[in-house]
Amino acid sequence: MITPTKTRQIVLASRPQGWPTPENFRLETIELPAPADGQVVVANHYMSVDPYMRGRMNDVKSYAPPFQVDRPLDGAAVGEVIVSASPDVHIGQIVLHGLGWREHAVVPATAVTVVDAVAAPESAYLSVLGMTGLTAYAGLMAAARFRPGDTVFVSGAAGAVGSLVGQIAKLSGAARVIGSAGSPAKVARLRELGFDAAFNYHDGPVADQLRAAAPDGIDVYFDNVGGDHLEAAIDSLNNGGHVALCGAISQYNSTEPPAAPRNLALAIGKQLTLQGFLVGGHRDLMPEFHEKVVGWLADGSLRWDETVRKGLDAAPQAFIDLLAGANTGKMVVRL
Repeated sequence: MITPTKTRQIVLASRPQGWPTPENFRLETIELPAPADGQVVVANHYMSVDPYMRGRMNDVKSYAPPFQVDRPLDGAAVGEVIVSASPDVHIGQIVLHGLGWREHAVVPATAVTVVDAVAAPESAYLSVLGMTGLTAYAGLMAAARFRPGDTVFVSGAAGAVGSLVGQIAKLSGAARVIGSAGSPAKVARLRELGFDAAFNYHDGPVADQLRAAAPDGIDVYFDNVGGDHLEAAIDSLNNGGHVALCGAISQYNSTEPPAAPRNLALAIGKQLTLQGFLVGGHRDLMPEFHEKVVGWLADGSLRWDETVRKGLDAAPQAFIDLLAGANTGKMVVRL
């Protein structure tokens, strides 16, 4: 393979105010540097766009450093090593790393993970076999303290994480799994994936629809949305219930403070546990997670969806569309 001398990348052109727009991004062509000792050059095949990236576009302190204006964005990507200056990673290997939003990445060999592209499609390592899958598993099992027999409610349930949470709960012995989504097609897909009930949050108040779907209450709420979904879940949670706070996508582009939840005082009398979590704090669960997921994938009991956009040029709009709920399953960009 001929190593290119130039490559393209997406940089943050400006910080969004509210919803991101295409003008917040800029496509640049740059010289591709040669790798230093211990580095590899990766031709990216797939890159991930994720909701958490919206928070990194703000210049505020958080669990992940903010993106810098006029600098390339980053995120999970998978691709082929085309140049190696490391004895540990070889040309032709498929690797997972953290320098997406560009067609080629120069990465320390210590910062890549070699993956088996024969055992599973490359994009699976950005989704069901990667941090997305571990987020679903760790959030349900560790943060939400799931127990067989629980009734589980998942918001944003047709998304990359939510769709896996519901299936893992069912496969692990949940009595009932309920999901919310934003379109009739997504609701239908949740039922195909084995959710016992699903509703479109555009069809009426979330609290009313959740009560109808779970008349005996819920024991676990996996929160990807925040706002009115969290308020509804607090209403429906049984005494001693658990909430895994994974995301709050309903608030990421807000310019005003959220109005909900307004019923947080109920958490006292119900003795609820609301547990925020980050997937990086649960890497110890990766072997357990991987063993179970590989088995479920092999026997067909776990299914995963992805929405694929083509070309680096499409990445900014893919990210904007992700925040608007245009994806079913994992949103990835094929480069």
